[in-house]
Amino acid sequence: ACVVCHYWSNQSTMTALRLLALSVITGSCSAFTLGADGKNAAPAKMCDVENIPILDRIPDGHKRLFMVRHGEVINPGGDRPVYYGAMDVPLSPLGELEAIEAGNYLKRFDLQHVASSPLSRAMFGARQVCDNQNDSKDAVVFEGFKELDRGAWCGKTKDEIGADNLARFDACDESVTPGDGGESYPTLKSRVIASRDDLLEMTNVGRASAIVSHLHVTRAMLSDALEMDIKEMAGLKIGTASITCVDYCSATGKQTVRFQSFKPESGLEQSKDGAN
Repeated sequence: ACVVCHYWSNQSTMTALRLLALSVITGSCSAFTLGADGKNAAPAKMCDVENIPILDRIPDGHKRLFMVRHGEVINPGGDRPVYYGAMDVPLSPLGELEAIEAGNYLKRFDLQHVASSPLSRAMFGARQVCDNQNDSKDAVVFEGFKELDRGAWCGKTKDEIGADNLARFDACDESVTPGDGGESYPTLKSRVIASRDDLLEMTNVGRASAIVSHLHVTRAMLSDALEMDIKEMAGLKIGTASITCVDYCSATGKQTVRFQSFKPESGLEQSKDGAN
């Protein structure tokens, strides 16, 4: 049986020991694999006591980042889902509830900084994270955490763009990068990693910060942590309002993925997560 229960900074010692004892007695900590919509390279190990990931304290000499995707949006194409990328589309009512649940999960952690994309769907989620912290804080906006710009593909369906063009785009064929300011994955990843490094520089050793952003932004950081070929990045599962956790060694730069795409159980309906 697993004897390690989830730790959070403001949990009292007595309560933590009670949870630890319960997990030893019941063998309640178990491996958990998320859904099959995309590759989950780092499934969370879940503790049945609370149904949340088992997460040890930040290792000595490390910093921790929680990467939160925004909740479900109202697709601008309505019943005809279209790609929207960096368009500032609103959250759906369900998406707002998802963001609230993500913020509620992160209240367990004493976050030094909360970073956000400048888009309103991420800013809403960042406010939920900030409001659930013990100390008053405002989100720090990073332009580099803005979603992938789809350029001339914005407002078009998959059929209108063409399955072949999309497959070549995912394979990082930059010759099919859309015009009107559209970005390729290499361009996106370069700016995202630069902003991530800026946030890590702001974060003290032994502390954690959070980023509330988008699907492809989170994929860029996660693929970097996994040392994954950028051509495989599009296959990574990142659910709406899900949380990914990565530790960074301040001395060596080594990255350790603690879990990917964890979504708190809240009884909400399944989100619609189509074109992006």
